[in-house]
Amino acid sequence: MQDLIKAAGPTGEVAEDMADLAALLRTLLDVQHSRTTRVRLGGNLFDVVISGARGKGHAIAAALDEVQDGCGPVIEDPEAGWLYWLVPPGSAATWEYHDYGVCLGAPHTITLPALDRVRPPGVHWLRPSASDRLVPVKALRALLDSFRPYPPHEALQEAVLSPAP
Repeated sequence: MQDLIKAAGPTGEVAEDMADLAALLRTLLDVQHSRTTRVRLGGNLFDVVISGARGKGHAIAAALDEVQDGCGPVIEDPEAGWLYWLVPPGSAATWEYHDYGVCLGAPHTITLPALDRVRPPGVHWLRPSASDRLVPVKALRALLDSFRPYPPHEALQEAVLSPAP
């Protein structure tokens, strides 16, 4: 038992993974209690694919609803005209350039709307977050190819692609 205690390190030190877990729990509680919150992408949560929204983006969400009996979480910013597709963590590391979508992970952040924000005005959940799924990257990529929503690259360079502080 003494060996286990020594291996655990000095008392009062928070394990690095526990600090991450605590931050995650605070974030999820904020969103659940109708507060917007900023979340670091990557880690064990999710990455994000950003695409155009108007018309074609909604058609992609509807097609994904059919593919997996519910699309997965998607945030819409109607003012900017973007959809933020929450995809599995690590997707940014394997995402190759795509004309109709940009995939971001760490060190970037995203602001999640409160869970009860499901309609405009303002940023809202087009497809509310469900604990059992994220948007499937391969299916999303194929649908971006098919529907060709507004390409986000140039507009996102200044507006979104700044790393977290």
